[in-house]
Amino acid sequence: MLSRPLRSLAAAWIFLTRIPLPAMALEEEDFAAAPAFYPLVGLLVGAIGAAALAAGHALASPVIAALLALAATLLATGAFHEDGLADLFDGLGAATRERMMEVMRDSRLGTFGAAALGVALALKVAALAELPPALALAALPLAHGVSRLSAVLVIATSSYVRAAGLAKPVAQGIGRGALAAAIATGLGALGLFGLVAGGGAVLAAVAGCVVGHVAIRLLFERRLGGYTGDCLGAVQQASELGVYLALVAWL
Repeated sequence: MLSRPLRSLAAAWIFLTRIPLPAMALEEEDFAAAPAFYPLVGLLVGAIGAAALAAGHALASPVIAALLALAATLLATGAFHEDGLADLFDGLGAATRERMMEVMRDSRLGTFGAAALGVALALKVAALAELPPALALAALPLAHGVSRLSAVLVIATSSYVRAAGLAKPVAQGIGRGALAAAIATGLGALGLFGLVAGGGAVLAAVAGCVVGHVAIRLLFERRLGGYTGDCLGAVQQASELGVYLALVAWL
């Protein structure tokens, strides 16, 4: 059950973004329940990106608009999830599970991580610039929302493999009420997106999110036997990118 929903929402916002909130007394249980609101926070981050995209389209070209949207979301989150993607790919170059976890904890950016991050960011910009402006505006909140639901599903169905880390508050999984709230938010986002873009776009977005989710999980779960906080960030990034690329393919 979500006994303190407003505090859990605040915890989700504080954990996933770098946008300050008024001082609030939060406890460990609030951060443990916070995944219920990860998709909602994602929708709000995506809305920030959509506002930057709209401004870019009004002032300049689609590519510049896409770059502004990306920059806005990076500033809003402090590149939190992008850091996880880079750390995961750096870790994949390690020979053993133990060494992989050590590399992922290292704050330095390696060759594999830099390459993966560069490709992911470039593909996001290219895909957003390729989409019609109205569809790109609708896709940004959706992609950020459902990709964070994608990360929540990892929490619900996998095991946390570190003794300590940023994801430790959710190491025991997620309660039924919190999971239901996260799923309901994701379904609501898909419904609203469908009103704007149609059923075909919804199916494409879901397919792209699922492909991104599964592809990244295949990379880390075979090696780690579970997930770390970096893996959650990588899942979010792959799922978000999957939505954009699938919409481009659908068009």
